[in-house]
Amino acid sequence: MTTSNWILDKVSRLMSQVQAEAQAEQAKTTSGSGPARSLDARLDGVVRKGDEALSPRELRRILGELQSVVDSRVSEAEAGRRASVIAQWYEKASAPERIDCMFLMNDKFAHDPQTMQAARAEYEAAQGTPEQGHAEIRLRQALESPRTRLLQRFAGFAQGLRFLVNLRAELLPLLRTHKGLVALDAELESLFSNWFDVAFLELRRISWDSPASLIEKLIRYEAVHAIRSWADVKNRLDSDRRCYGFFHPHMPDEPLIFVEVALLDQMADSMAPLLDESASAADLDKATTAIFYSISNTQVGLRGVSFGDSLIKRVVEALQGEFPRLKTFATLSPIPGLRAWLGRNIDAMLDKAGVKARQRLAQALAVEPDALTGEAVLAGFDAAAELDEKSPVRRLLLQCAAQYLLETGKGGRSVDPVARFHLGNGARIERLNWMADGSPKGIKQSCGLMVNYLYDLKRLDKYRSQLEQGKIPTSSALDALAF
Repeated sequence: MTTSNWILDKVSRLMSQVQAEAQAEQAKTTSGSGPARSLDARLDGVVRKGDEALSPRELRRILGELQSVVDSRVSEAEAGRRASVIAQWYEKASAPERIDCMFLMNDKFAHDPQTMQAARAEYEAAQGTPEQGHAEIRLRQALESPRTRLLQRFAGFAQGLRFLVNLRAELLPLLRTHKGLVALDAELESLFSNWFDVAFLELRRISWDSPASLIEKLIRYEAVHAIRSWADVKNRLDSDRRCYGFFHPHMPDEPLIFVEVALLDQMADSMAPLLDESASAADLDKATTAIFYSISNTQVGLRGVSFGDSLIKRVVEALQGEFPRLKTFATLSPIPGLRAWLGRNIDAMLDKAGVKARQRLAQALAVEPDALTGEAVLAGFDAAAELDEKSPVRRLLLQCAAQYLLETGKGGRSVDPVARFHLGNGARIERLNWMADGSPKGIKQSCGLMVNYLYDLKRLDKYRSQLEQGKIPTSSALDALAF
């Protein structure tokens, strides 16, 4: 995309955003998604009405303090100090008062539509003339809203970046009922995408020798396989394990994302051995395979900022440097959407199975063929731990799981979020593993099944290319399972 096209696209997006802001503001009083009085009416008022959080006087005071932060006459250091004072007030404020503050940041520091339109018209008129460069500079300046400058200055004090990340974590669940705050959310996400670029992040190993406060955060943030105890986390940080996280210089004690790795002599097919606290550590001299068995994002406020793919690449490089014998890099991953998908699609899967398969299923489930229902089959799936290797119910569940992993939605992307992540990074779907996660969570979300995604370092680009062409990269074994 050329610079000219990029700028015009940026303008169009911002103009659409400005229009959306105006519509949201107009809808506040009728939709119940904001204060009963408009923000301007409250700022012009004298007394608090109804269940309004901040009084008009308090609103004006907070607005004045916010405006002082973006005052062009003050230094960055002084602006950061002023922002820290507001942050201290915010930390003590009630939830409704915080929402009022968000609306002030959102509504009173928005783009000026007339300025943007004038700058855009000037830029378009200057195309092909000596003034084009200067017009572009003025347009870029017009594209930066006062809200951007406000948030940048909040990031200027010691805990400012952490404050903004936490603020967005509070903001995200509010967007359903306070749609007018979408512009503040978009501004934060855009800034975070730059501030948390992987070029600015540090990859650090987390070990049993790391500070206890950091290990406690692993326990708290682990999102895939809950850590049950200090003995459990010690096992995950043993000599045959590695744990790495991305850290930001302004949040040095807070992992943004971390990955847990087991070093083995073959591809793992079950979580039980990996989580066995009594098992002896594997012989690192025989380790040929690195299994990524848990990847956890820790900051809700960074939703939409992607650095998981870069984490895997950096960890692979670190592991190869430490263990040159490693040849295979794969995951042992959950299939979080499988059971819900089965609930919606089991009848279609039964139709695909064919008459003979349905007869065998009916016999295995002790029902008449004509009485075989999707509900009966799902009940059989939920008792997967009791199915032997030759069970037709087990066979169907594996077929359905393979079909699910090959299912695509909008834009040709996998419907499963974990598959979407790994396939987008260049992995291929390698193998389904029966009863690999027998925990209540594993049974509930995927009937105990897990999947290996293989990172073949020589074929990552090939698999990405296949994915772009609408073909999900899979092994021949998984292809043979699907209908």
